[in-house]
Amino acid sequence: MEASGGHSATMVHNGDVPNRLERNGTSDQRDRFTTNGDASTESDEENDTVLGNGFTSPETIGPKKQLSRCEQDIIRLMGQHLRGLGFNRSADLLMSESGCRLEHPSAAKFRSHVMAGEYQKAEQDLEELKSLMDCPQSLLKMKFLLLEQKYLELVEEGKILEALQCLREELTPLKFNTERVHTLSMFLCTSREELRSKAGWAGTGNESRNKLMELLQGFLPPSVMLPPRRLYTLLSQAVELQKKRCPYHNSPTYSAEDGFQNISLLYDHVCNKNQFPSKIKQVLSDHCDEVWYCKFSPDGSKLATGSKDATIIVWDVNKETGELKHRRTLERHTFQVSFLCWTPDGRFILACGPEDSSEVWIWNVETGETKTKMSQSPDDSLTSVSCNSANGNFVTGGMRGQFYHCDIDGNVLDTWEGVRVQGLYMKKDGKTAVASDTHSRLREYNFDDLTSQNLIKEDHSIMSFTVDSNERLALLSVAYQGVHLWDIKDKILVRKFQGVSQGFYTIHSCFGGVDEKFVASGSEDNNVYIWHIKEEMPIAVLQGHTRTVNCVAWNPVVPTMLVSVSDDCSIRVWGSDDGSENSTEV
Repeated sequence: MEASGGHSATMVHNGDVPNRLERNGTSDQRDRFTTNGDASTESDEENDTVLGNGFTSPETIGPKKQLSRCEQDIIRLMGQHLRGLGFNRSADLLMSESGCRLEHPSAAKFRSHVMAGEYQKAEQDLEELKSLMDCPQSLLKMKFLLLEQKYLELVEEGKILEALQCLREELTPLKFNTERVHTLSMFLCTSREELRSKAGWAGTGNESRNKLMELLQGFLPPSVMLPPRRLYTLLSQAVELQKKRCPYHNSPTYSAEDGFQNISLLYDHVCNKNQFPSKIKQVLSDHCDEVWYCKFSPDGSKLATGSKDATIIVWDVNKETGELKHRRTLERHTFQVSFLCWTPDGRFILACGPEDSSEVWIWNVETGETKTKMSQSPDDSLTSVSCNSANGNFVTGGMRGQFYHCDIDGNVLDTWEGVRVQGLYMKKDGKTAVASDTHSRLREYNFDDLTSQNLIKEDHSIMSFTVDSNERLALLSVAYQGVHLWDIKDKILVRKFQGVSQGFYTIHSCFGGVDEKFVASGSEDNNVYIWHIKEEMPIAVLQGHTRTVNCVAWNPVVPTMLVSVSDDCSIRVWGSDDGSENSTEV
C-alpha cells in the first residue's frame, strides 16, 4: 500500500526508529536552540517546527504537523510517563515522530551524569544550565545538593580522604547551609548503617540518586526539565477536583503516589447516594425515656448515650457492620443525663445533667465504676463539660454563673466567676476553653494567664456548639435560626445551613465523614439533616424518628456510620445502603 502523497510507508517494528530519515534541512538547522522560543530567520519553516519550549524539532517520521503549545506539552507528559514505566523505545519514537524534545539537551546530559554518579561532569553541566534558571541562587543550591550526595557516597565507600577533601575544598567554600555541613562532617567515621540512619539517606544507588534528581528538577523550569511524575500530579488534581464537587463523596482520597490503582480515569468521579449514610441499620430502644445525647469514643470503638431516665448506656461498635451492641448501663445518677464527653484516651466518660444538676460524674468505662463525682455546691448548675487535653483536665459550667477548670480526679484548679455558660469546648492545649454564654457570644478563656476575648456574636441564643478537629470551625445551633458555621480564627460567618427546624430546644449538631466534610443535625421536625460543608441546602434528609431529634454523632473512624437519638426514646444507627437484609428502608 502506498502512503498519501505518493511516498512509500516505512514499517517500524517494536518501537525501533529507522536509522536514517530523509528530510530537508541540516542537522544544525534542526537542533538549533532558540532562547526566546522564536525560530531563526534562516530556518526552513516548511521543514522545521519551532516548539514553544524553545527548541527546534528533531527528525520526524511522516508529514510534519504544526503542534500547539498545549499539544507539545501533552506529548512531553506522555513521553515522561512512558519513560517512567520503562518503555524507553516507545518514548523515543513518540518524541521523534512528534518533533518534540522531552528535555533540553543539557538537562538530559545533566540527568545522565547524576544517575551515573559522575558528579564532576554534572557540575560542569550546571554551568550550561545556568542561563536557563529562573533564580540565580538556584545554581548554588543545586551544587550543594550534588556535592552532598557525592560526599555521602564517598563516605559509604570508605574513601575517607576523598570525602574529607570534598568537604573541605568543595562543600565548605560554597558558604551555604553551614549547619548541614557541620552535620555532614560528623558522618566521616560512622558505619554504613549508621550513616544511612543519621543522614536519612538510602545509600549509593538509583534510589538516592532518583530522589536527588527530584530535588534538582525543582530548580529548573518545566520547559527545560519536566517536574517528576507530572502526569500523575495533573491527573491527581483532576480527580481531587471531581471528588470535591461530588456532594456524596465520603471515602479516602488517592494521591499521585497511589497510582490510582482503585479508580478509573475513563469516567468522571460520581459517588452513589446509596454509599452515603442514608439507611437505618438498627433501631435500639434500651432507654426507657427520652434520649438526649450521644457521643462516640475518640477511636470510634464505643458509643455512649445519655437519657432522661438518668442512665448512660455504653455500646460496643462493630466497625465492619456498623452496628451497636449493648456493653453496660451506668446508673445511680442523681440527675438526668443531658450531656456527655469522653477523655481523649477513651478510658473515662464525664456526664452532667440539665439546669438543676450540680454534679459531674466521671465513670471508668472498662470497669463500669464511678471514678469520682465532682460537686462544689448544691446551688451550682453544671450542664456542660469538655475534656480534650491529654492530661485529662476538663472544664464544666452552667447557666447560673459557675465555670470550673478541674483535673480528672474532680479537683478544682481554677474558677472563672460570673460566666453564664451555655456550652463548652476545651482546646487540645489543655489551658484554653471556648464557651457560649447568655449574651449569644462565643468567648475564649485562657486559664494560664486568666485572660479572655470575644470570638463571635450571634443575634439569637446559642443553644449548643461544637468545634472541628482542627479547632478552626465552629458549628452553632442557634435558637430560631438553625445551624450556622463560623470560622472562629478569622471570626467570620461562613455559612447558614437551610432546612432544619430549630426553636428553643437544645439540639446538638456535629461534623463528620472523611476530613469532616459534612455537617449533620437533628431537628424539631423529627428528621436528621445532612449538608456538605460547602453547600447551604441539605444533601440528605433522614426520616424515621417520630419526635424531636436531640443529637447526632458521626463515627470518627467509620465515615458511613451516623447515630441519632430522639425524644421518641430510640437510638437509630444510619449506614450506607449495602443491600444487606437487616437494613430497613428509610
